[in-house]
Amino acid sequence: MAAPRAHPPTLLPSAPAPRSLPVSPRGGAQHDDKMAQPPVPLKDMKLLDVKLGQLSTWLAMRDFTPSGIVGAFRRGYERYYNKYINVKKGGLGGISMVLAGYVVMSYIWSYSHLKHDRRRKYH
Repeated sequence: MAAPRAHPPTLLPSAPAPRSLPVSPRGGAQHDDKMAQPPVPLKDMKLLDVKLGQLSTWLAMRDFTPSGIVGAFRRGYERYYNKYINVKKGGLGGISMVLAGYVVMSYIWSYSHLKHDRRRKYH
């Protein structure tokens, strides 16, 4: 059995000794298993994390009942509220996004009326 290697002296006497990773039987250093996270199930993934090939399967797992749709809107509202409104030091970003969304939706709803008025001749 080999004797343990001594670490080189440090300049600071209170500095902890460097920690080495355990060696695997194949000769490489092993990584801590605590650092590796288990994969997230497809059902629990967010839309931005889903790959294009998994999109149809992910959509099939969604709940499209009225209660599921209401729950999705509720979760979205709570997420938005906690991110932009319910903060210690907030700004106008969250409220200005709501106002900008209201302006865009109002324009979309009244576009056909505005388009009709634009082509009308007043003479």
